[in-house]
Amino acid sequence: MFGRREPVPFAFVAEADRFRSNVTPPPRERSSVGQMAGRWLLGLTIVAGLVGSLVIGTPALTSVKTADQPQQSQASERR
Repeated sequence: MFGRREPVPFAFVAEADRFRSNVTPPPRERSSVGQMAGRWLLGLTIVAGLVGSLVIGTPALTSVKTADQPQQSQASERR
């Protein structure tokens, strides 16, 4: 037939490779102002959350060790 390795049970599946439609799809509807504003607010909220978590989490990731004070636990101070 077309040189396929496995048999195709339906003829329309075999012809689907070369079928082209002459029907154009309908144009997409334009988004309303409310939908566009909602998308912008959602994107802005996500970006602000990521930036906020980065700003809040960055000090916890820094390792600042002071050489002046030796590390002591709170349990050893209560004697």
